[in-house]
Amino acid sequence: MISKRYLSLIVVMMAAVVCSSVSAARSQAPAGDCQYFPETNLFVCSPFLEFYQTRGGLEIFGHPITTAFDDPVLVLRVQYFQKARMEWHPYNPPPYQVQLGLLAQELGHIYPPAPADKIPPFNNNLRHYFPETGHIVEYAFLDYFRQKGGLDIFGYPLSEFMFEDGRIVQYFQRVRMEWYPENPPGSQMHLTPLGEVYVELKGVSGHRNENNIVELFGETPMPPPQPVVTKLNVSASVRYVITGQDGGQTVFVYVTDQLEEPVAGAVVSMDIDYPSGVASYNFEQPTDGSGFAGHYFDILPAAAGQKVVITARVTYGDLMETAQTFFLPWW
Repeated sequence: MISKRYLSLIVVMMAAVVCSSVSAARSQAPAGDCQYFPETNLFVCSPFLEFYQTRGGLEIFGHPITTAFDDPVLVLRVQYFQKARMEWHPYNPPPYQVQLGLLAQELGHIYPPAPADKIPPFNNNLRHYFPETGHIVEYAFLDYFRQKGGLDIFGYPLSEFMFEDGRIVQYFQRVRMEWYPENPPGSQMHLTPLGEVYVELKGVSGHRNENNIVELFGETPMPPPQPVVTKLNVSASVRYVITGQDGGQTVFVYVTDQLEEPVAGAVVSMDIDYPSGVASYNFEQPTDGSGFAGHYFDILPAAAGQKVVITARVTYGDLMETAQTFFLPWW
């Protein structure tokens, strides 16, 4: 018969083994470049980790709230954070392989364009009009937009600033900015945790990490989805409508398909019709996961007040479409 003293010793030894195993499971990091977040008991691994560390960290993304997993709807590997969704696009050229999901847009926060009489005649340090979505970014919102990553991080504006939930806020494709004027300078702008909102509203489940190590990226990237694009919708715009007779200019192109979904990987070129002749350029990068591409060029000599027309040409597979924009050299 087993003595009580011996039985107690066995119980103590088993408890020690269990505690040691749990501790090891929680502290063991996956192979590769990963960081553990004890706040949510999750790891973030490269390439998402590199993007997280170099593009804003906790302020822009918050803590991870899911593991990295293959989303069957998006046909992408994704990971949700409190304020964002990172997406892995392995077939995009660097540095566009990690993209941020258009959470605010997908949640339906899209508002009518700004009235024509509210559009500023010129973009400056206080106000910037985005013709791509027809909205204006101003003052503290514009400062934060420019300082913290611009289009790559926030996307285009979907509204003007407005009063909502007791705060002045503004919606962009990927985020909602909230202004806290009572806070000290440097901490007056916050981002709404749209990642948490999206996960709850859309029922993203089964990928929260309770006690398990996160799933790592596979050696072979997922195959791209079958092409379904049958039509291209193209719009073009310039950074400065009014320019000097020299200096630089940037052209932006936005491409969607027949369902108004962004088209990634479209090849863009353009012809610039100067009085002295046509200058042609190929964009250095195809459209990104949000359907956008941009190209900077030096302005060639042109007479003051004479419109310079730009024709952007977009090709995707067997499809081709064009769009025009212009700028006006003045001084």
